[in-house]
Amino acid sequence: MKRNALLCFLYLLSWVAVAQNAAPDTSWIKTNYSKTEQYITMRDGVKLFTAIYTPKDDSQTYPIMMQRTPYSVRPYGENNYRRALGPNTLLMLEKYIFVYQDARGRYKSEGSFREMTPAIENKKSNRDVDESSDTYDTVEWLLKNTKNNGKVGQWGISFPGYYSSAGLPNAHPAMKAVSPQAPMSDEFIGDDCYHNGAFFLMDNFGFYSGFDGLKSKDGTAYQSHFDAEYNDAYKYFLDFGPLKKTNAAPYFADPNSIWRQTTAHPVYDEFWQSRNVKKHLKNIKPAVLVVGGWFDAEDLYGALKTYAAIEKQSPGNNNRLVMGPWTHGGWAAPVWKGFAQYQFGKDVNKYYQEEIETKFFNYYLKGKGSFDQPEVTVFETGSNQWKHYDVWPPENIQPTTYNFGPKGKMAVARLTNDAGSTSYESDPANPVPYTSVTSGHRNNEYMAEDQRFASKRPDVLSFQTDSLTEDVTLTGEIVANLMVSMTGSDADFIVKVIDVWPAGSTIVAAKEGEKPVAMDGYQQMVRAEVLRGKFRNSFSKPEPFVKDKIEKVTVKLNEVAHTFKKGHRIMVQVQSSWFPLVDRNPQKFINIFEASESDFQKSRITIHHNAKNPSSITLPVMR
Repeated sequence: MKRNALLCFLYLLSWVAVAQNAAPDTSWIKTNYSKTEQYITMRDGVKLFTAIYTPKDDSQTYPIMMQRTPYSVRPYGENNYRRALGPNTLLMLEKYIFVYQDARGRYKSEGSFREMTPAIENKKSNRDVDESSDTYDTVEWLLKNTKNNGKVGQWGISFPGYYSSAGLPNAHPAMKAVSPQAPMSDEFIGDDCYHNGAFFLMDNFGFYSGFDGLKSKDGTAYQSHFDAEYNDAYKYFLDFGPLKKTNAAPYFADPNSIWRQTTAHPVYDEFWQSRNVKKHLKNIKPAVLVVGGWFDAEDLYGALKTYAAIEKQSPGNNNRLVMGPWTHGGWAAPVWKGFAQYQFGKDVNKYYQEEIETKFFNYYLKGKGSFDQPEVTVFETGSNQWKHYDVWPPENIQPTTYNFGPKGKMAVARLTNDAGSTSYESDPANPVPYTSVTSGHRNNEYMAEDQRFASKRPDVLSFQTDSLTEDVTLTGEIVANLMVSMTGSDADFIVKVIDVWPAGSTIVAAKEGEKPVAMDGYQQMVRAEVLRGKFRNSFSKPEPFVKDKIEKVTVKLNEVAHTFKKGHRIMVQVQSSWFPLVDRNPQKFINIFEASESDFQKSRITIHHNAKNPSSITLPVMR
């Protein structure tokens, strides 16, 4: 399969385009909107290419709805129209002035592109520019050059979601409503590039191969650094070997490529810290609607932490959070009734688009209707219900610690044994696959996949409760505390929380008329996360492990909202590879991007679970 960044871009756009499939087509948009293209000059003289769609009905003024993107505002040409406008069909029919802008340095815009441009809080001259200033200058121009009502909104999914966040600090007074959706927030700690210092190999390799290659003279396309074709990602990356050869021809030979920048900074240094947009989300004035998906493989962290940062740093904010049972951008699809083996029993997108997103923008930008949405709206999987809270995480949770015990047991009861541990051999030459599916691209369902393929392996440890005597609902952050020792000097730790279905379980088939789906013993992944062990004490100052020395490793998992039904079990799996989602750890304290094949070694890893060195997981149980 060809791994091209454009595929990632088109996949994301397809949600928005498909979301309009019941809407008027391009000819309707041409009938009802006029399109113009402008180069808008920023304060430093750089011109950004902008496409503006204005309602032809000029009997009234309209608010402005803008999206800034590194993925192109195509189609280019004033006679060529988009297939869809705005976040959803209802808002397109409502009529806004829709504005799409190529971000600085991307496609037809001038200037130099920087991924997650470092923010400049104290700008001293017009040369001090960032995404906040580019957003401000764009709004200022639009207010003066379009027939508008003086109010502006911004939205975007993924990278455009980041631009929405980055436009919030020192926002233009006319900016009234902003919706960062699946926004990137910190690419070393939890979004896209790294998770807790562990490099997300297959996504980065595929994406960056085409994202920032040589730009065409007319600015409408980019040449890929290379084309890699494979139908089995596991085999391809295992055969590929050490990653140091990616930094030369025929791969990322350009030293200025974003891949080279990303791999040149394998610790949380100034490069990554300066790109952490969360710390700049202070004193936010516009109304904010942060949206994310529980099955978002790219930016689940970004949505949750963007909301949290605004809450913490902006007293008196007007900030809301919506988390649904979605993949990356799934809320823009026309219908969303199920995912993987989850069946939700209703179209969750109808509720979100009609009752939340449309009402949010209509109220704050048009003064139309009301917007009384609670502070936090989350979809609780397992019970298949929307829940509403005043704060996130909710106040009525009881952090409950489940201790790992012998023979794969897990219970709240305290451990009394003085000795107890379980070991496994982690072999970089035979890493644990992240999915049971053989494919050339990431299995989009891996975050809800049956984990029985993993639990059968000797290098995956499983601990589980007895059958639950009542429903148990988890709502909030999960923290695993592992007491570990090893024969190597580094290791990854992947912790998975799993819902084990009892014998005889079935679920309704996704398609009407099909037989119920058997779920006997199904190990349904609910949440998982990885930590590169050398960052156990600091992401900026990695430390080697000492052979056979017992140390504490804490793995924080993203929040969850899930009900484990009566009769089910709660399982936790621990392993040290997740390939090729995450690159292989040589299990030697070394810069992995400089490692040779001889540096990769087996390691005997022990998880201790006794009274002196207890390993456990703390779950946010709803009272």
